[in-house]
Amino acid sequence: MGIASALVLPLALDGESAAEVGGNGAPLAIIAAASMVIGYVVLYLLWRYVFSARARDKRGEPPEY
Repeated sequence: MGIASALVLPLALDGESAAEVGGNGAPLAIIAAASMVIGYVVLYLLWRYVFSARARDKRGEPPEY
């Protein structure tokens, strides 16, 4: 649990936990890019889980035509 929270904390703080050193914004840019990628992956997985044909079949919904 500690490792998972250590990996999620910089994403949850949106880069505020990264120390700005020497005026270089590279760490903040990396955290921002990782946050966006993880967000899109989560949205894609949620879409697949809820709206895919296989998920509809599991719920017993009729197919859309």
